[in-house]
Amino acid sequence: MFTVFVYALLSVSAPVESPPFVAAGEKLEKLWGEGEFTEGPAEGPDGCIYFSDIGNRIMKFDPKTGKTTTYRDPSGRSNGMKFDAEGRLIVCEGANTGGNRRISITEKDGTVKTLADKWDGKRFNSPNDLTLDSKGRIYFSDPRYVGNEMRDLENESVYRIDSDGTVSLVVKDVTKPNGLVISPDGKTLYVAESNSDPKLPRQLLAYPLNADGIVGAKKMLYDFGKERGIDGMTVTTEGMIVATAGSKGAGGVYFFSPEGKKLSFLQTTEDPSNCCFAGADRKTLYISAGVSLYRVKLTVSGAPTAPK
Repeated sequence: MFTVFVYALLSVSAPVESPPFVAAGEKLEKLWGEGEFTEGPAEGPDGCIYFSDIGNRIMKFDPKTGKTTTYRDPSGRSNGMKFDAEGRLIVCEGANTGGNRRISITEKDGTVKTLADKWDGKRFNSPNDLTLDSKGRIYFSDPRYVGNEMRDLENESVYRIDSDGTVSLVVKDVTKPNGLVISPDGKTLYVAESNSDPKLPRQLLAYPLNADGIVGAKKMLYDFGKERGIDGMTVTTEGMIVATAGSKGAGGVYFFSPEGKKLSFLQTTEDPSNCCFAGADRKTLYISAGVSLYRVKLTVSGAPTAPK
């Protein structure tokens, strides 16, 4: 009886340990929570975090002041975003009312231009997320989750935009691609197959990526089954995949090895949509979730989003 009491006492008083990869003493911090649905955080050259509020604006969080302001309104229904090596903002603009269904680029002077809005003369469904390779080529997913606009394309695929503006179909053996990222060595393209219908695939896929931007045969790394699949993801300098997936108790940040082994999990208080590394040491993970923006300090560092 005494032994049981002592054990119970120790259990209550013992400190709660952080999940692996979360820095000691750190916890998820809510930075802002006034959105409609947040997405696509990306660190800008000014050290600020730009993210989409899919209500149709792009927001800007300044870590120095802790303030969040509107950067662009309307945003063309912005979703995933990245800054290129020149510090220009590249945005996936989706469908639904006010959506431009294109990939845009914001020049340093603030001018917003269309990089691509068609493939083979047909309008995109709803560009969702993107990643860049070391040559500055843009890979983006084009599913359709919302929006009643007429569809020109039957398939929901992954495309590549080359430096000369040429658009190529890269991945077509998926049904609803979402988040995507390239491994630090540039040899693998990871794609999230994330269907709304739990009867359809919700998987983390990997494609060998050749130097010419063409992919090889896909490999399924992790199957979420009927649970909500990956929305967005990034990678660490060591090649670990850091992904936002799941809902409610299973909603949070998933850490995978390059082979697809689940290494750890960090639960979020709202269903997560995307994430990015930021900061001088690139160990701060910013997470868009629900109507909010969060951050947490990790023990691992993120790979550059615009590798040179």
